[in-house]
Amino acid sequence: MSDTSKRQQLNRIFQEAVENDVCTDLAKHATQLVPGVGNPDANIVFIGEAPGKNEDEQGEPFIGAAGKLLNELLASIDLTRDEIYITNIVKYRPPNNRDPSSEEKKQFVDYLTRELAIIEPNVIVTLGRHATESFLPDLRISQVHGQPQSWEESVLLPLYHPAAALYNGGLRQTMFDDFAQLKQFI
Repeated sequence: MSDTSKRQQLNRIFQEAVENDVCTDLAKHATQLVPGVGNPDANIVFIGEAPGKNEDEQGEPFIGAAGKLLNELLASIDLTRDEIYITNIVKYRPPNNRDPSSEEKKQFVDYLTRELAIIEPNVIVTLGRHATESFLPDLRISQVHGQPQSWEESVLLPLYHPAAALYNGGLRQTMFDDFAQLKQFI
């Protein structure tokens, strides 16, 4: 499947989410739906929990402070955003940056599943507790971060969310160490 064709299919998924009024209450408070971005042929997909303020305003995931740290982490293993795909479980910003609810995550899971089916990544990197629990509900991020897990046809690598390292400086080195695990999949 061509890059253009994949992009068109991904755009259709995001348009359907808007047309189907997914998470109407969230949509009312958000500026816009924040679709996934990046290379639709990527071998590695990064999945966060939901857009933050900057992401909501600009319509792109991981562009605020956590996104800057993510860029540093990518550079540490010689990757750029052009080589990967980045998305969130929930595509609208929850009010006051609260955590997305279980119901909100459920409403978007079909769209995320379809997104992943189009991209067909070899590695799915879940960033943070919410993303990890969506794929591995019985595992805690503090116990499995940096440890590759099997998930369907892919390897799933749970990592702390970059925002966690911004709030807890002690996690910063852990994130760089965990990120080094991705080198084997590049």
